[in-house]
Order: sequence, then C-alpha cells, then structure tokens
Amino acid sequence: MSELILHHYPTSPFAEKARLLLGFKGLSWRSVKIAPILPKPDLTALTGGYRKTPVLQVGADIYCDTSLIARRLEQEKALPAFFPEGQEMIAATFAAWADSVVFQHAVSLVFQPESIAVRFGNLPPEAIKAFLADRAGLFSGGSATKLSAEQARHQWPTIMARLEQQLEREQGDFLFGEPSIADFALAHPMWFLKATPVTSPLVDAYPAVSAWLGRVMGFGHGAFSEMTSEAALDVARNATPAALPDEQFDEPNGFEPGQQVVIAATDYGVDPVAGELLFAGREELILRREDERAGVVHVHFPRFGFRIDKRV
Repeated sequence: MSELILHHYPTSPFAEKARLLLGFKGLSWRSVKIAPILPKPDLTALTGGYRKTPVLQVGADIYCDTSLIARRLEQEKALPAFFPEGQEMIAATFAAWADSVVFQHAVSLVFQPESIAVRFGNLPPEAIKAFLADRAGLFSGGSATKLSAEQARHQWPTIMARLEQQLEREQGDFLFGEPSIADFALAHPMWFLKATPVTSPLVDAYPAVSAWLGRVMGFGHGAFSEMTSEAALDVARNATPAALPDEQFDEPNGFEPGQQVVIAATDYGVDPVAGELLFAGREELILRREDERAGVVHVHFPRFGFRIDKRV
C-alpha cells in the first residue's frame, strides 16, 4: 500500500484542516513542505499547474482540494467517519459553507494592516510584498469576490452567535453531536484567526466555540515524518496509478472518456490543469497527465467547485 504524502506548509489554514483530518483518522503520513507562494516547481510537476495548498499524494495519484482529500482518507480508513451515517448531506453542506463563507471572512479579517503587522512582523518588507502579490493573483479570475474588512467585521458577530447557540444546545461535544467533516471545515478558519493576539479575540469572546475548537484541535495531526519533494516525485514516477473507481462515467455536458480537456477551480486559484479525462463520477473527476519528472499520474479533483473545458 502506498504511503500518504501531504504537500503543505505550516501556516496554511486548509493544510491545517488536512492535518487534523489525518489526526482524526489516526493515520501515519509523510510531510513534504512546499513554498507558500509561487513558484512551486516540484508540486506543479505532480499537479500540472494546480497550486492551492494542500495536495495529497498516494503513489501516482494526486488529490486536489481538502473536500476530496477527506473522501480519499475515508476510503483509507472508514472509521471514525467524516460523514456519519444519516448526516452525510448535512455534514458535507455545512463543510462547504464553512470552507467558503467562514473562510472568506477569516481571510478578510486576517489580512488587515494591524493583523499583517503582527503576523509578518519578522519578515522583510520585500517578502511581505511578494506574499500579498501572490495572494492577489491567487484570488483573481474566479468567482470568489473580495469581502471588505468592514463587511466582514459587520457580519462576524452573526456567524459566531449562531455557532455559539448551536454548540450550547447540541447534545454532544461537536457541531452535530459526533465529530464530522463539518467540525474540521469550521476549525481551520478559527485556527487562522487564533494565530495572533490581534484576531484571536474574534474567537475567544465565544466560550462555547472556544471550548469546541479545543476539542477539535485535540485530535492532533497523527504520526508523520518528513520527506523531500524530490523523494515524493520519485514515488510518483515509480508507481502505477490506482484503478479507476467502479462507478459509471457521468458527464452531462458531453465530455467523454479519453478526451483532452482542462480542469480548473471556479472560485479562486483557477490555474487550469490539462490532460486526458479518464473519469467523471458523482464526487470526483480524474485526469491523466504525463510529466518528465513525475511520470504518468492521475490528478483527482472534486466535481463540486471545478469545471471541465475543452483543451484548445
């Protein structure tokens, strides 16, 4: 069985979500540190251009987006479950809301001058400028719209009051009683805010949320060991991609297996990945591509939040 390899960097909120997913499952994994900003030549050799963080590698199969990473980890180890029986739709829908709406608010609140001054206080001005320029590029060209700091501050008390009420009244210790993907999707924006004393009060002012966050963070990151990006490329090059899912190909817009296409996120980080469309299922799209450094790889994307276009 191939090792689980997570390509990530320490301060990425979505990487923290993935690390907590691995910890909740009690899985062992290899850690490949990537740069927070472009260029990321070793990562893009595996993904074909997808640049968001994190990415999960299992042999020659590359999984993009934490929503799909969670489903791959569920295949790796069924219990404890991210999608508890009978709550699959509720958990997944809440998680999508937290990953978009709550995360968008957290980003707006974090990237304000007083917060940036503390968060990046030890970096030289040119490094801060390069990071902010990279993020401006990351959040351009897609459907995600910038939320003003004023609007984020205005709406934040409503989000937090609703969460506080939910947690106070819930029978169990987590959002819907037992832990689910909903908890991990909500935890990473809160973790992001907790990183500095400037934004931490936005979470600390809500005791039920703070206590819940402590419980989620208590799952930890599992057992991991470091790996170089060169070694991860060797793993991909020497591996054979896994068999395609035993599920009917379903693409209502007329794309067919074997067709040359590009797949890209629709919200932000919309860099397209070109290759051969192998599979389109209920949750997952799979693209075959070949790279001189990574060899033949299958790149997996969620169906939700991604689009397929003809390769020009």
